[in-house]
Amino acid sequence: MEIHSIGSPGLWAGFIAFVLAMLALDLGVFHRKAHVVKVREAAVWSAIWVGISLLFNLGVLWRFGAQPATEFLTGYLIEKSLSVDNIFIFVVIFGAMKIPAIYQHRVLFWGILSALVLRAAMIFAGVALLERFHWLIYVFGAFLVVTGVKLYRDWRKGAEAHPEESRVLGMIRRVLPSTTQLHGPHFFAREGGRWLATPLFMALLLVELTDVVFALDSIPAIFAVTRDPFIVFTSNIFAILGLRSLFFLLAGMVDRFHYLKVGLAGILAFVGLKMALVDVVHVHPFVSLAVIAAMLVASILASFSYAKRHPGAAASAPAEREAREVAAHRGQPVEEA
Repeated sequence: MEIHSIGSPGLWAGFIAFVLAMLALDLGVFHRKAHVVKVREAAVWSAIWVGISLLFNLGVLWRFGAQPATEFLTGYLIEKSLSVDNIFIFVVIFGAMKIPAIYQHRVLFWGILSALVLRAAMIFAGVALLERFHWLIYVFGAFLVVTGVKLYRDWRKGAEAHPEESRVLGMIRRVLPSTTQLHGPHFFAREGGRWLATPLFMALLLVELTDVVFALDSIPAIFAVTRDPFIVFTSNIFAILGLRSLFFLLAGMVDRFHYLKVGLAGILAFVGLKMALVDVVHVHPFVSLAVIAAMLVASILASFSYAKRHPGAAASAPAEREAREVAAHRGQPVEEA
């Protein structure tokens, strides 16, 4: 199966140069000094990233037409909506690892920088596999449907994520000398003449691990919309670049999105079916965009309605989570590297 792309070598080089320039400005100018990111600052940066993404989409519309532009916007919306689920996990990670708010941006910056590289590799590997083995499209589709069903079942059961208890992190701690003491913004510090990984570095590993796991859902989901590697890559990267500011904007209110996981489960199931039935039913990109947007908006509106009808549930959730994390840590022995 031949893969067609709107991305010329010049477009690829220009986009990558733009991303690197924005990351350099972020770390070297706007966040040179560690500080607590306030909601107002996060809102401004979220608006900036969304605005840049929409301008890019207008450029695609002007240069290449409506279909590639619709595919980009649909892919961006899928990744953006699924990234909100990432934020749920990031909140738990920072709480469980006791990472102060002043250093959370640093962890997210380097975590997302690594995610850009890993996702690029996954996207190009996915494109190569789909080009050579068309039947994988059915495997990806079935995987997304199963993932959507599992996400819905977990929501029904009230299952909670505990990434700090992951077996992978346990294995890393056994082979990588670490300390439970924070050392400012440093990922590694010397204690007793030895270099040890700090909780900041462990949180970084968890953020990267979480993103890889979520990418296994989001990247196949975008392949259900388009096989163009340039559109898949750019929509994915634009959504990720705005993830840090979105985290600080929504971190304090994630428990208010009671029905968001239901919407995400529906989105995954829809794109999975679309992918699995690609040779039977053709779904126009505009229809895909409308269905995904409708599911996302409906889940958000339902969540706001639930929060109004049950004000105590959303308010008590953060306190209950914090109490569980404190109790868990009190029951853990202090590790010696």
